[in-house]
Amino acid sequence: MDCASEENMVRMKLDGVTAVKGLDFDLQKRELTVFHAGELDTINAHIKELGLGSSLLSTESTEQDVVVEDAKGQRKLLWTVLLINFGFFVVEMATGFVSKSMGLVADSLDMLADALVYGLSLFAVGSTVTRKKNIAKASGYFQLTLAAVGFVEVVRRVVGDEPMPDFRTMIVVSILALIANAFCLYLLQKSKSKEAHMQATMIFTSNDIIINGGVILAGLLVLFTGSALPDLVVGAIVFVVVIRGAFRILKLAK
Repeated sequence: MDCASEENMVRMKLDGVTAVKGLDFDLQKRELTVFHAGELDTINAHIKELGLGSSLLSTESTEQDVVVEDAKGQRKLLWTVLLINFGFFVVEMATGFVSKSMGLVADSLDMLADALVYGLSLFAVGSTVTRKKNIAKASGYFQLTLAAVGFVEVVRRVVGDEPMPDFRTMIVVSILALIANAFCLYLLQKSKSKEAHMQATMIFTSNDIIINGGVILAGLLVLFTGSALPDLVVGAIVFVVVIRGAFRILKLAK
């Protein structure tokens, strides 16, 4: 497990197993500790169904209590990050169309992808397993459709005679998005949470900052080369990332 979507897949897959009392993820070691009261074979089978290459390392009895961090504080923080991501999805999508920049449009969908992952976790709390799967399916197909349409648009612009994107808008909006993501990362790190889903959220946000930097670089290359190709290349790369994330979310619906 190395991202929030994979962790969500495991959490939702085990949600209906009443024997599971707690989950402790270690993203760096790619290990999961399951606190449970029996049903080991069922738990192991559920995890293997996800196709993440899992294997049982060990099992032992313990008297350790399952410690859960402040859920209310985490929810408040995740809502903040979700709203910032969704807000910049709207801003980047609008300015991307106006400036004719596929890099901004693609980055906006990456912001939406993050917002969907965070929203899926928050909105599905307390819901039935069936409802959670339906939410995941709708989110995944929506994200996949948008990304596929965007990728087709990139191809159309490559073979067509399209106007140059506005590099100024690309750079300014991407710098603002980078600042927003840096602020989100600051809030997440400030929480000092050891919970795996919070750690995974930090990884997602760090990746967003890298993508923002890529769009800024594409804007500079458009300026210096006088070609729209750098914008289209960055857009295509980000669309591929978003499509990959959509397929991961769809796994939740199985």
